[in-house]
Amino acid sequence: MNEKVAMLLNEQINKELYSAYLYLDISNYYDSLDLDGYANYYMIQAQEERDHALLFLKYMQNNGLKVTLEAIGKPDKEFTSVLQPLKVAAEHERYVTDLINNIYHEAHQAKDYRTMKFLDWFVDEQMEEEKNADTMISRYHLFGQDPKSLYLLDQEYAARVYTAPSLVL
Repeated sequence: MNEKVAMLLNEQINKELYSAYLYLDISNYYDSLDLDGYANYYMIQAQEERDHALLFLKYMQNNGLKVTLEAIGKPDKEFTSVLQPLKVAAEHERYVTDLINNIYHEAHQAKDYRTMKFLDWFVDEQMEEEKNADTMISRYHLFGQDPKSLYLLDQEYAARVYTAPSLVL
């Protein structure tokens, strides 16, 4: 495998683990507001991101590559409103999309079709993640400033359940 592609894949493991940590922090914030549905939604996001990191790790292992785990940085946001974490999450998803696109670009340059195929799932996943993040912001703007409507949104997010990724390596 191309050295730069391998390096980017390894870095992505840490980025995915940071994403899990960020979403855990967001979940914790919503829990402190007694918005259990929002807390649930982001706890599941944290689980998904952790599993994404494990998918990258397993892909590297399956390709005989050395994996180097790095320290996970502390999330650096202080939340002061219900809306702010939603915006942070949407911004973060766009950042992750850029990271995935960059790895895909480098894999394409290196004619690493196996890695491109592996990344296809993540490209689709990021499109879904960005849409979900933007929808949560739109719904908050439409309904969330009314306490009864915020309660209903919170109940909707409380119903979300975790489904592990179906990508098989």
